Amino acid sequence: MVAGMVAAGRPVLGVCLGFQLLFDESDEGEGGRGLGLLPGGARRIDTSRGKVPHMGWNRLTMSRPSALLDGVADGERMYFVHSYAVVPADRGDVAATTEYSGEIVAALEHGALHGTQFHPEKSGPAGLRVYANFATRCAAPAPA
Repeated sequence: MVAGMVAAGRPVLGVCLGFQLLFDESDEGEGGRGLGLLPGGARRIDTSRGKVPHMGWNRLTMSRPSALLDGVADGERMYFVHSYAVVPADRGDVAATTEYSGEIVAALEHGALHGTQFHPEKSGPAGLRVYANFATRCAAPAPA
């Protein structure tokens, strides 16, 4: 179903685990396949980087313009709760990163496919802006 929506150009948003599932595979549990909509995978955060799970507020560093992050300021703080982080094969789709004893992909946009490692619903007004931007994309007519 999700692949069909993506093929039809309809917006899709994955948040946290949903973001990780957009990729080919994951190290979680005994490892497994994701939806394969984006090349790459989810890797467990190395405990040498800090406490796992990573929980708390971190600043975004914008990588490129993004419809999903429109109106969200570079340096805005978002709330993260995760033990795994995505490692995309194509970094050109990365819209924002954050630092947690190293760089972590915080948001990605590939056409109508969007993902955030942070939780917009826990991130205050800036997170609500992310959801409003996504709702605006959903309300737009489907591409012909």
